[in-house]
Parts: sequence; C-alpha cells; structure tokens
Amino acid sequence: MSDSQRFPVAAHALAYLAHKGAYSAADAAPSAVLAASVPTNPVVIRRVTALLAKAGLIATRPGASGGSWLLRQPETIRLDEVLKAVNGCAHLGSTPAGAKGCPVGEHIPRQVAKALTAADQAAGAALAKITIADLLEADPASLRDFAPHSSCPVAA
Repeated sequence: MSDSQRFPVAAHALAYLAHKGAYSAADAAPSAVLAASVPTNPVVIRRVTALLAKAGLIATRPGASGGSWLLRQPETIRLDEVLKAVNGCAHLGSTPAGAKGCPVGEHIPRQVAKALTAADQAAGAALAKITIADLLEADPASLRDFAPHSSCPVAA
C-alpha cells in the first residue's frame, strides 16, 4: 500500500469501528469486514491496524475470532493523531539533491525542505481540529466550510 493511502484507510477503519460500537474484544471487527467497507484487501487493513494499535488508538486480537476495537471514544481521536500513527505526512514529495556547484541547486533543496515542513505542520494543525466522530456526522462544524478534494472519489 502506498504511503498516501494509509491515512484514508486508517481514518475509514476507525470511523467504521466507532459506527459499529466496537469498544471491546467482544465487539471486535474482523479485518475482512473492515476491508469490505473500505474496500481493500484484509492484508492492507491488518498493516494499518497494526500501526493504529502501536499508537494506542485500537486493540487487536489475531486469529479466526480476532479483530480490532477502539480504545478511545471517537470524539477524542483527532485526525492529526491518526496521521502520525500511520507515519503519514502531507505527501507533497521530497526534495531532490541539488547539483554541486550550482548556486540554485545548492540552495533550493534546503528551502524547499523548509516549505514542505511548513505544509506538513499546517496539515497537522488542520487535522487536529477534526475527530473520528466528525467523520460520522452529516455536516460537522469542523468540515462545514470545505468541499471534497477534487482528486477524491465521492459517493453520491
């Protein structure tokens, strides 16, 4: 799975667990069920849920009766935490090494790297205002002023 897909898959999985009320091992959602909702492969879900579990957002149990469940209420899980949990960033690319001896090539990579840091921090600050619970609402205040991103498919 590409780095750029981990965050949307993670947010979707967490929202699904909240929607289904999966707050204990008895209510755990199997990876196949989560995968069907995304839709993706259960292996992708297991990779993402391993990262979410490592961050303390969910717990998982392996095996035929296994699955995932939330360790926190959806109102307390901010999307910046989810992004950090899956080792995500704003995904604007990375700076190529500049050409030695070129005044632009030696200077620009450092400045572009700073610009990427600024964008990453801005994305984190924006995501800190949105929770998993917001994703489940029809028109949450945290997202009211935004339209879906033009590159994202939107269900009718």
